[in-house]
Amino acid sequence: MPTSATSSTKLAAASSARAADHGKERRELKKYTVVLALFALSMITYVDRVCISAAKDPISAEMHLSDTAMGLIFSAFALGYALAQIPCGWLADRLGPRFMLTFVVTLWSVMTALTGAAWNLASLATIRFLFGISEAGAYPGSARAICNWLASGERGRANGILFSGSRLGGAVSFPLLAWMLTRWRWRTSFWILGGLGLVWALFWLLWFRDYPEGASTEDQVPSQSGIGLADILRSIPMSLAMLQYFASNFTFFIGLSWMLPYLKRQFHLADGEAVGFAMAPLLAGTLSQWIAGWLVDVLYRSRYRPWSRRIPAILGFSISTAGLLALTQAGTPMAAAVCFTLAVFGSDMTVSPSWVFCADIAGKNAGSVSGAMNMVGNLGSFVSANAFPVLAAATGSASAYFFCAAAFNVLGILCWFAMRSLGGTR
Repeated sequence: MPTSATSSTKLAAASSARAADHGKERRELKKYTVVLALFALSMITYVDRVCISAAKDPISAEMHLSDTAMGLIFSAFALGYALAQIPCGWLADRLGPRFMLTFVVTLWSVMTALTGAAWNLASLATIRFLFGISEAGAYPGSARAICNWLASGERGRANGILFSGSRLGGAVSFPLLAWMLTRWRWRTSFWILGGLGLVWALFWLLWFRDYPEGASTEDQVPSQSGIGLADILRSIPMSLAMLQYFASNFTFFIGLSWMLPYLKRQFHLADGEAVGFAMAPLLAGTLSQWIAGWLVDVLYRSRYRPWSRRIPAILGFSISTAGLLALTQAGTPMAAAVCFTLAVFGSDMTVSPSWVFCADIAGKNAGSVSGAMNMVGNLGSFVSANAFPVLAAATGSASAYFFCAAAFNVLGILCWFAMRSLGGTR
């Protein structure tokens, strides 16, 4: 018969095993909650970003601003957002995502609220420029949080969920802001939206930690593959990542900028009809982000691991190219909306593998490197917004823009064939 000491040892071992299992379950739950919190943050970024467009008419009427002046206000955000990507990524790597995201979300929430206090063109443009600078830290900071908390084989889905929040936020922003503006003045609406971000920032500061309990930097972030800031622009893999992200954003931004005016003008649609069609690509982008993230992780666990980042991105660029080429032949608003949806769906399939690729090659500098890629991607958005009217005016048709975007997508495919982050020769 077992001795009393042996029985005690077995009971202690069983108790220790149960405690270990419970601790593992708790860490897994918190890991999923981190991703959910970042999803919510991503939604808030786009709601706060799009609200200025939804409130364009009452703002311009009160301040007597022309469309040209409003264009300056919109571009002030884009300029600040692009310029601050690398500095914000550097801060995320140095300060950690806890304090970094708390700081930038608090800052941009204050700027959102201050938008409601603007009194003329100069004050409004300055506030939106500062808003763009502060919001630039959202995705580099989120990238660093994902890199710290999740293993390489889990980051595809996490990034897909993260960026699906932005698409969903963009899709619901217009009806949400339209409803708010029927209940409150536009200034009050901005104050309310600013408070939403402050609530998130307080939760993040009190609840989140930079690393899982008991984990060290070395446990979560591989340092052997990290590249320093001085090497970012000289790195061939990074240059390819930035170039293909430029191409991806060139196509995606059409869904946020000229798609709605194009549908209304080309097919003589009423506002209600056009808005319904314009929401479809962003809703499809939400689904695309989930699919691409899932595919990245599934391939990572298979014998196609070296291609786990490349296959989803190449597939996405191919779908987007087909949608853009078909769009040149679309003769009805429904056909055009379907083609736009395919184009945006495909471009969004490239987002998750792009950010996972940055985490692969950057290691401890994930925030800085992903910020550099996102900076160039947002320059693609800037060029896209200006290229559409210029090419349409020069050629008399929007088809020139669609062919140009398709050509960029083909270039993106070629980039991904040369991009390797996980070893292997295949």
